Amino acid sequence: MIEVANRLHTVEEYYFSKKLREVNTLIASGKSIINLAIGSPDLRPPQKVIDAISNSLNDATAHKYQSYQGLPELRGAIADFYKEHFSVSLSPLTEVLPLIGSKEGIMHISMTYLNAGDEVLIPNPGYPTYQSVTKLVGAKGVLYELDEVNNWMPDFEALEKKDLSKVKMMWVTYPHMPTGAQPTKKLFEGLVAFAKRHNILIVNDNPYSFILNDSPKSILSVKGAKEVCLELNSLSKTFNMAGWRVGMVLGDSVHINNILKVKTNMDSGMFYGIQKGAIEALKCSKMWFSTLNSVYQQRRDLVWQLAEVLNCTYDKKATGLFVWAKLPADVKSEEFIDLILKEYHIFITPGTIFGSKGEGYIRFSLCATTEVLEEAIARVK
Repeated sequence: MIEVANRLHTVEEYYFSKKLREVNTLIASGKSIINLAIGSPDLRPPQKVIDAISNSLNDATAHKYQSYQGLPELRGAIADFYKEHFSVSLSPLTEVLPLIGSKEGIMHISMTYLNAGDEVLIPNPGYPTYQSVTKLVGAKGVLYELDEVNNWMPDFEALEKKDLSKVKMMWVTYPHMPTGAQPTKKLFEGLVAFAKRHNILIVNDNPYSFILNDSPKSILSVKGAKEVCLELNSLSKTFNMAGWRVGMVLGDSVHINNILKVKTNMDSGMFYGIQKGAIEALKCSKMWFSTLNSVYQQRRDLVWQLAEVLNCTYDKKATGLFVWAKLPADVKSEEFIDLILKEYHIFITPGTIFGSKGEGYIRFSLCATTEVLEEAIARVK
């Protein structure tokens, strides 16, 4: 057999990829599994978005290769969206780069800036892909711990005590995933100042700003942020377009041009129809967000009830597509979710997949109907 590359020994298969095989085996055996683990929106995108992709299929250029930088109208719509909702001015020509989902942006940015041996500050708890991609490009992840006492914000005093001489990049994700903690302006200002002191590129991964949140924020709104920061964003959660794979990276033109060198060697542009749909999504009025969040509000109320029935506590001020819940003392996350899956056929995410600081917590997704959530509560009761 041909040996795999050494880099493959540094990572494992994504948790949900493995666990879903177990869940699917239970389903195949006749079990009715309620999946509250994955944040894959079950609601439809706006109708005008669906109409846009459908109507675009007969356009003369619909089936050709598309620009690596996306349609000018899409970049313009992204810039307008950021201006309206985040008060951030961006040049659609030089400071906006559409992506085939923001997840690919994690790889593109890492390939653009990281050499073997470089170090990357990674939140614990945080999105597991930051660590795995860091390893795949030969860099070293350095965890910085977040905790409930500090509202899941970085401890700058602790960071300053670290040896930062090899640190080249830092991942942050606010509103925080998985906890739903909201950023403050002071936090973003602190991150920008920290980056400038140590010549570190900070990347804020920001896909959850509009879910159950009345005050969306961007790190790029801080003065001087573009010099040392990039921001990733996505249409997946905001407009129920997870399967469409539409994301973006935003920042200074030098950073964007550097990332483009990688991206142009990785794909041949985003499908025309998806870009046309994305343009329509970005033009949605605030009524869209109000309607979407009224649904998620009802669902979150039920998830809170489910958490209480399971003797968990939670933060009512948290935002986003999930409920991050604390287990009773000394209860282990993975043992608990395995028990709930076995006893009640409910699949919940253990906090440990986001890092060691996730031990003692579980995460519920709001991507289930009220009827399904009521059934979950009834099963546990």
